[in-house]
Amino acid sequence: MRPLYDETMHGLLQDIAVCTIAAWALGVLANLTRQPIILAYLVAGFVVGPAGLALVQQQENIEAISELGLIFLLFMIGLEIDLKKVLSSGSTILVSAGAQILGGSALGVLFFLALGYGIGGGRWDALYLALAAALSSTVIIVKVLYDKRELDTLPGRITLGILVLQDLFVILFLAVQPSLNELRPGILVMSLGRVGVLVATMLLVSRYVLPHIFVRVARLPELVLVGALAWCFLGGELAAQLHLSREMGALVAGVSLSTFPYALDVTSKVTSLRDFFVTLFFVGIGMTIPIPDWNVVALALALSAFTIVSRILTTVPPLYWMGQGIRASLLPAINLAQVSEFSLVLMQLGVAAGHISVETKSATSVAFVLLAILSTFAITNSNYISRPTVRLLKRFGLRDLDTGDPEGDGQKPPRIMLLGFFRTASSFIAELEREDREMLDDIKVIDFNPVVLKGLGDRGIRVQYGDISQRETLVHAEIAKAEILVSTVPDYLLKGVTNEKLVRQLRSINPKAIIIAHADVISDIERLYAAGANHVFVPRLIAGSELRRVLHAAQDGMLAHVKEDVDRCVSDRREILG
Repeated sequence: MRPLYDETMHGLLQDIAVCTIAAWALGVLANLTRQPIILAYLVAGFVVGPAGLALVQQQENIEAISELGLIFLLFMIGLEIDLKKVLSSGSTILVSAGAQILGGSALGVLFFLALGYGIGGGRWDALYLALAAALSSTVIIVKVLYDKRELDTLPGRITLGILVLQDLFVILFLAVQPSLNELRPGILVMSLGRVGVLVATMLLVSRYVLPHIFVRVARLPELVLVGALAWCFLGGELAAQLHLSREMGALVAGVSLSTFPYALDVTSKVTSLRDFFVTLFFVGIGMTIPIPDWNVVALALALSAFTIVSRILTTVPPLYWMGQGIRASLLPAINLAQVSEFSLVLMQLGVAAGHISVETKSATSVAFVLLAILSTFAITNSNYISRPTVRLLKRFGLRDLDTGDPEGDGQKPPRIMLLGFFRTASSFIAELEREDREMLDDIKVIDFNPVVLKGLGDRGIRVQYGDISQRETLVHAEIAKAEILVSTVPDYLLKGVTNEKLVRQLRSINPKAIIIAHADVISDIERLYAAGANHVFVPRLIAGSELRRVLHAAQDGMLAHVKEDVDRCVSDRREILG
């Protein structure tokens, strides 16, 4: 009787077990040291791979682990691409993304050609390196910005928009990647035609067939999960039949489900399985990294340096040209300054197709590790990097949004000054526009968000561009002449200052003003009063009181009346949210 599994299968299962244990151990260590988790997986692969302890040596096992993880990784990336948001992106994101991706790729090709790497004739190292440098890490950026609570800021939204368009750019490259050695017009048209067939088929089936199937199995979680996996592998096999890569098929399968009614349900059920196989992919990448020699290290350093410089050259100028100011132009460049996990994917495909050398792929992996560490530190401390940089650039004559702000604008000094502008201030201004427009004449806003600057200016509300954490900004804004000073921004959104420090600064400049400050938690209240505040408000207490009123109305059968009040409040309300 034939055994249930042979020695080859036993070896594969053992290798997967070794990879998983190593990934978990180093993942815990990375979490304790606040390093990117992907970095831990790469190091784990290097440790257990042929160049390390050699616990995993079978090349076919390494390739199987990597390819399976890669298919799931691209499927999940596709699921997270929201085509509706991309199509509705403003010109700021579209122009800046186009300049960053195309400009970075073009500069990269020229740079790596100058270093002696080939393009054409079967060798495409310069092109792959240029594309690797043009892509940024979604995993690292989203994780750090989420921890900093900056995903919903203007620089955060610009950064995320560019990341999504980078992913779509990769789809176009994957369409022609298998035919790079035969890039004749006919071959190129045929490749794009195959991609068109793949995309059209997947979109049509996901739009008109899958909903009818999923609605019948929605109450059976295991069938939703298996259905999602089947769709992923179906996309891969359809792509293979069209002479495209299975990885591209998985990516298109994910994108086709991104606007699917059950996309959130599918994503939640696939996530745990995704995490496992994505872990295997990066461990597999790590196992292919040899002990770097001087050539690999030199190329990794050159790639890292070029990535940082090219982000600045291709991101800052277009954003600045579109009127975003120095700070909002600089922060996305800092956020995007790393090599993407997608770059590792491209290198893996390049080696498999014979387009690039193993040395090129290894150098990209080393650059990924290096920039993952540096970028995490830079994004975490982006405020401390941007502030002196802004001052330096202004000294060299670069005009900012506050250039030309008059010391006195001919109007009477503002009685009330709003320091910073976020959701509470936005609602307050909207309330005044509806109920008390005369008070608007007494108000001046200080903020460094260019969207706020333009939005308030268009409505005739006095506003000044400036960083409220800087004493010279407060002095220049005539803080000393105001009667009431209000801070409505929570501490986690203030950059370089807290409400307590801001209150002390305001009190030192204007000892007679009434200062109203925002508190995040109850324990902040006494500290703010001690710092010199006349009144402290805690928005969540107001929200709690309102929720109690709504619940009483629900119990008394009066919820419809409360809803009518809310509807009247929000009707025709035009808030400015930068």
